[in-house]
Amino acid sequence: MKVKKFISWNVNGLRAVVGKGFTDVFQSLDADAFCLQEIKLQEGQIELELPGYYMFWNYAEKKGYSGTAIFSKEAPLSVRYGIGVPEFDAEGRVIALEFRDYFLLTIYTPNAKEDLSRLAFRMDCEDAFLAYLQKLEEEKPVVFCGDLNVAHKEIDLKNPKPNRGKAGFTDEERGKFQTLLDAGFVDTFRHLYPDVEGAYSWWSYRYNARINNAGWRIDYFVVSGALKGKIMDASIHPEIMGSDHCPVEVVLDI
Repeated sequence: MKVKKFISWNVNGLRAVVGKGFTDVFQSLDADAFCLQEIKLQEGQIELELPGYYMFWNYAEKKGYSGTAIFSKEAPLSVRYGIGVPEFDAEGRVIALEFRDYFLLTIYTPNAKEDLSRLAFRMDCEDAFLAYLQKLEEEKPVVFCGDLNVAHKEIDLKNPKPNRGKAGFTDEERGKFQTLLDAGFVDTFRHLYPDVEGAYSWWSYRYNARINNAGWRIDYFVVSGALKGKIMDASIHPEIMGSDHCPVEVVLDI
């Protein structure tokens, strides 16, 4: 049995979080792989030393925007950046590491924006990403994580009724997540804890949302159906500060 612990965190600016104790959090969580979204930096803009980890970066072409990273104790067999959609890939949103028995991906799903001006783009990206996942699954099972920018069900946000139809809780976005599940993928947290309420990973900086736990669960670990029986635990770390998101975790017997 090889137990693997993975962490995912939208840091909303890695340089800012490093100034708020990121290294201490990183060391205390002691994950086999640590996946980040929204790093908001370019190559050479940070000096980060994480002994014992291989580091992989996917920077957005636009400065101070988007971007992802994975830090892994194990050296991957291969590393793949992007999904083959130029406009999406220019934003540095996906990294895939190939290991012997599985793929590990981090993704930062595009935000539809408050006026939903990016909803159509996002829908296209969702379709392309699912096709990419299914292509990888032809080789081996997939574990992917990240800020998916959607609360799937009403239980996944504090105030579902007033937010219905807003970015992150539109029928279209929720429908795409359901399509993912219908394709055989498993939301690890809900698989283990289908009825747990108040479990959120993002809080607005406004209205004392975090103090009042008026949040949304929009950060996920999702696995191929073939790994459903390998999910040992899934958790959320609201006690960890530094970003408007908190880290989420999965433990797999993989």
